[in-house]
Formats: sequence, structure tokens, C-alpha cells
Amino acid sequence: MLMKQLIEVHDLLDSSYANGKGAMEYLKTIRPDADVEVYTLVGQKGKTDMIKVRIPGAKGKAKGLDAPTIGLLGRLGGLGARPERIGFVSDGDGALIALSLAAKLLDMQNKGDYLDGDVFISTHICPDAPTREHKPVPFMDSPVNMAQVNQEEVTVELDAILSVDTTKGNRIINNRGFAVSPTVKEGYILRVSESILDLMQTTTGKLPYVYALSQQDITPYGNGLYHLNSILQPATATKAPVIGVAITTEAPVAGCATGATHITDCEEAARFMLEVAKAYGRGECSFYDEMEFERIRYLYGTMGHFQTLGTGNECDDA
Repeated sequence: MLMKQLIEVHDLLDSSYANGKGAMEYLKTIRPDADVEVYTLVGQKGKTDMIKVRIPGAKGKAKGLDAPTIGLLGRLGGLGARPERIGFVSDGDGALIALSLAAKLLDMQNKGDYLDGDVFISTHICPDAPTREHKPVPFMDSPVNMAQVNQEEVTVELDAILSVDTTKGNRIINNRGFAVSPTVKEGYILRVSESILDLMQTTTGKLPYVYALSQQDITPYGNGLYHLNSILQPATATKAPVIGVAITTEAPVAGCATGATHITDCEEAARFMLEVAKAYGRGECSFYDEMEFERIRYLYGTMGHFQTLGTGNECDDA
């Protein structure tokens, strides 16, 4: 269970003074030797604090061994929309879950429980991000563009990525809780991972929810195309397989809405992500079928051009 961590992290982030240093200090109270890095990113619309946490596994690369590394990335525009809105906004759920997972994993190590593989956790902290118009409900904007965030979060050390993001401002996913995406890799939208469905079913006790992706959703921001949200933006910057973990609602909810975070939904999603990290490091969870991926590339070629802004594009990066 991650309820304790979620409550503590929410209390930390639900503040006009929320920043990366405070989050790092919180994590250090759990494990003083925790590998936590914080620095400020500056963009055209403001600034935000990047935070990265590296948690070595018992058989991971940090120890010179070969267990795979998973990235757990909390995507968002901002934690708050001050001064337009007061309080923690719906869009902040990605950061809330990512930092709660870091706290949980550090606490597990204090209790003698180590995952096999290394885990890389990253998100950013901005209590006063801008908003922008979006249908059917307004989006939170980001003080920095997605390419900047991808450059900081998506590294060659990652063998697979779970990207968690509030995904409530749409009419595509109509369930309260969370849903997963098909696997995205190198411009391809692949079949949904059976391993992921099994783990989701185990952790929720319900049949799994999967949300639809369009080709536009896995292209970079800034090309002038419609995007469901930024949840699959990490897939534009890596060859590693990426799966989106979408925090969802039955009715559309604006990303800039306050009082819209459902802690039980966040806990289910966080617990699911933790179980995926455990199983992935042990080699018991596959994000995609490697033989089938090679076959589809042999038959239809590479799709890496969908990871770029495309040809003849004159739009500014979002």
C-alpha cells in the first residue's frame, strides 16, 4: 500500500512554496543516502524544478549486473495554476504518484526489500504553471516545453518506461481509476502487453482498462497535430518501449481543476506501477514481443519518423 506516501507527498506538493529542494529533503528523511538530484529548468513560460531519483536494484546495472532498468516518469504541466487557481490541480497527479513511488521504494530498502533491477524515477515540480485552452476542457500548460523535459528524463539507461499522467480532460477514456495504453516503440503502436494486463488485473481486482491511441498522440508536441495529452511524449525520445498509465475519470475534468485528485485511484495506479517494476526487474514482465516487433519492422520498415516533428513543419515546439 502507498496511502501513507501519497498523503505525505500530497501535503508537501499542495503548497505555493512547493519546490524540488523540499521534495529532496523529504526523500532524504526516509533514506539519507538516497540518490536524489534536483535542478531548475527554465522555459519561455516560466521555470520548474526537475527531480530525479535513482534507486539501485540488487542485480541492477548500478552494481555491474544485468537486470533491466525501468523508468517511472511522472508527467504533468504543473502542480498548481496560481494565481488563477488556488491549490493542487488535477494535472499534478503524475508528480504525486512518481514521488510517492520513490518514497515507497526507499522505505522498502530500509526494510530489506530490494527490487532486482534499478529504478529511475523523475518528474518536475511547478506550483504556478500556466493554462491553455483545450477541448473539451482546459489543459494545464507547462513552463517548459516537452522536448526539454524529455531530454532530462529519457536516458539511454532505461530499458522500459511507464509514463503516468492525469488523463481526465477527454471523452476517450470513460472509467474512474486508471487505464493503460498499448505499448509504443520507435513510432509503432504495438499490441497491448499481456503481462501488463495481468498485473493490472491483480492489483485492481477488476478487468483491465485500455485506452485508445491515435498516431497523432505518439508524435512530438509542436507539430500542430491534436494530442490526447503529453503522456506518450517520452516515446518520441527513446528506443525503449513506453506504456502510458492514465489517471482517469468517467466525465471530462479540466487539468487545472482543484479538488479533483482521487487518492484511492492514485494509490491503485502507484501500486500497479510498483508491481510492474518488481516483475520487470525479475524478467517476469514483457512490454512487447521482441520477435513480433522485428517481424513488423521487416515487413513495413522503420517508423522512427513519427518520433520527429516531420517534414515541412513550421510550428513552434509546445
